[in-house]
Amino acid sequence: MSWFLLFIAGLLEVAWAAGLKSSDGFTRLWPSVFTLVTAAGSFVLLAIAMRQLPLGTAYAVWTGIGAVGAFIFGIVMMGEALTVARVASAALIVIGLVGLKLSSGH
Repeated sequence: MSWFLLFIAGLLEVAWAAGLKSSDGFTRLWPSVFTLVTAAGSFVLLAIAMRQLPLGTAYAVWTGIGAVGAFIFGIVMMGEALTVARVASAALIVIGLVGLKLSSGH
């Protein structure tokens, strides 16, 4: 269950990052509200997951999901550049996340 909560927390991190971009520096009300709500949800789920998971693993996986998810969101929804170097870099993050999961013992 902790891994599932951590995964949802990571998805909420992607959501709040996208909301932050859309909030235009917190000058737009509803994107700002969305950002704050999803950020709070992400932090709460991360905290709950950390009850069972090691700190370093949980935090690295949470930020990794957020980083790769925001990378994918930026390409798909915001027209950001898709280059071999960017994809290779994201792939290295994913490989690291899988390694952390496999070596965590949970």
